[in-house]
Amino acid sequence: MQQVRIVIENVTPRVDCGRFAAKAVVGDKVEVAADIWKDGHELLRAAVLWRKLPADELSFGTMPAAPDRKRLDWRESVLLTDPAFNDRWHATISPHEVGPHAFTVVAWTDRFGSFVAELKKKVEAGQDVSSEVLEGLHIIDASIKAGHGRDRVSLIETRHAVAAAKTTAKQVELILDPSLAELVACCDPRDDLQSCPAEFPLWVDRERGRFGAWYEIFARSQGTDPTRGATFSEAEARLPEIAAMGFDVLYLAPIHPIGRSHRKGPNNSEDCRPGDPGSPWAIGAEPGGHDAIHPELGTLADFDHFVAAARGLGLEIALDFAVQCSPDHPWVGQHPGWFSKRPDGTIKHAENPPKKYQDIVPINFDTEDREGLYQALLEVVRFWAKRGVRIFRVDNPHTKPVSFWEWLIARVHRDHPDVLFLAEAFTRPKRMKMLAKLGFTQSYSYFTWRNSRPELEEYATELFLTDSADYLRPNFFANTPDILHEYLQKGGRPAFMVRLILAATLSPSYGIYSGFELCEKRALAAGSEEYLDSEKYQHKTWDWDRPGNIKELVTTVNRIRRTHSALALGRNLRFLESSNPNIIAYAKTTPELAEVLVMVVNVDPHNVQDGTIRLVPGLFHRAERGKALVGEVPTSYELTDLLTESTYTWRGEWNYIRLDPTWMPAHILQIKPPTT
Repeated sequence: MQQVRIVIENVTPRVDCGRFAAKAVVGDKVEVAADIWKDGHELLRAAVLWRKLPADELSFGTMPAAPDRKRLDWRESVLLTDPAFNDRWHATISPHEVGPHAFTVVAWTDRFGSFVAELKKKVEAGQDVSSEVLEGLHIIDASIKAGHGRDRVSLIETRHAVAAAKTTAKQVELILDPSLAELVACCDPRDDLQSCPAEFPLWVDRERGRFGAWYEIFARSQGTDPTRGATFSEAEARLPEIAAMGFDVLYLAPIHPIGRSHRKGPNNSEDCRPGDPGSPWAIGAEPGGHDAIHPELGTLADFDHFVAAARGLGLEIALDFAVQCSPDHPWVGQHPGWFSKRPDGTIKHAENPPKKYQDIVPINFDTEDREGLYQALLEVVRFWAKRGVRIFRVDNPHTKPVSFWEWLIARVHRDHPDVLFLAEAFTRPKRMKMLAKLGFTQSYSYFTWRNSRPELEEYATELFLTDSADYLRPNFFANTPDILHEYLQKGGRPAFMVRLILAATLSPSYGIYSGFELCEKRALAAGSEEYLDSEKYQHKTWDWDRPGNIKELVTTVNRIRRTHSALALGRNLRFLESSNPNIIAYAKTTPELAEVLVMVVNVDPHNVQDGTIRLVPGLFHRAERGKALVGEVPTSYELTDLLTESTYTWRGEWNYIRLDPTWMPAHILQIKPPTT
């Protein structure tokens, strides 16, 4: 029976015991922690071993395998104990490549450190330690045998010096020199090294996987002629204005041919008139399906030019990937088994009772030709990825099998690890979390329906300050073509300002659907979240400079996000006390407090609100792990409002705030570090 004396447990980050990958971004300092202990009183040493995985080594849908410590591609980071938590060890690793990684934890007895600790006690007690010196030389000899290179040579020289010393006191002095402990550690044979029984997966994305400002458009609505849809060339003319507002990602509603069967008219009417363009989500017609461009928009060459023009302005294109078809999609005739049928033999259309979508037929994932269906959908993503698309916004992924998404995302990432997937999954929390575990880079969220201070604090805490932050990255879209919340309908221009600032400062990734910056708030009917005269069903043109817009504020907020890296993070969120329930206050900081931002927002779009908020010492003084915070809030300090460039002098912890939503409902305050 194997004897185990060193225990390694509760390793983090891990998702479902290592079944799924935790997520990080290139350059992150990923904190790895574990509970490590051993029977008795000997000291331990521990480390994180981590490596980049090659594509051919990936395995999906399995529990993590036992680590192979003999591999030469492991990198090592030292784990240190946490004085505040018994037997809890921490280290950081910093992966610098996009793609899959693995890590594990190892620990071993610190024989020399244990010996030194006991030697010090005996010396302090005045005991004869000549025998202990010989024991120390024996431990050093074992390290010399295991060592190599300059460290081994230096260790041999030091060993000779200890042995040659004429007095025991001099030998002890040399043994207790910290430099000797460092040499022994470098050559440590680790003869009882114990590994955690598994490697844990870590997926590393490029920065856009966590941080970005999204702007959603219908390409056909970017022109000036209300009688027809715009072309890619006309939509391209809008790119400089969108880029100037500071967006990073331009998300296009579907750009494919639109079916004619049961085509919907204005406001989702079943009365379709000649010239009505139909819903872009009714994908597929005679010109082609998911790998084709709607002829009215242009050609694939026009699309390529559009993508290149956007890239030249710093905008990345995201495409909609909707796994559904119109009745006229080529697949309906070519692969009828991919679709569900009624008893009379007709193909079922999509429904979300009481809503009916007669212009859309859903995919039947229980088809006998599952392999053919999966491969066809994979080829759609590959087709657009080969044309330079690296972001896909996936429509309703929660209505498709989870095994399909795990399969598809894994295979896309084998060829294109930099591809990002955004899940449009307005569904129950456990489903949203599972999609994130399976590989979706980001997810839509319930932010749209969280409008009061308690709702926002509770929800943001769940997303950014619990274990779900290891794998779930929310994207705080403030509106969508399907969601015009009552808060916006009734709150007017101040409501749009409030929601913009909250979305952009609470979450590293956020988005708006075009028209938000114009404060478009006309609903289809009372109690409805649908837009009146929605561009989902008709050609639209917009006056992008119409009075009452908040384009300048959008531009300012996006500029602040790009120039203040504290807003690129999520786990650094900290809510602050506020005396007024309508005023929410929170802070975000960078490591070492190089930058401290304090956001204060009036969530009541109708009324002036005032009160006091409390700043805490942690925003001014860094506390080391396991140690009590030293320092107080300065007696006097300066803050600059990045929204208005106004400067304030505050004193002590509690300070007064007054926010008029008709002028500016929020502050984004940067604390000027106080002089010592």
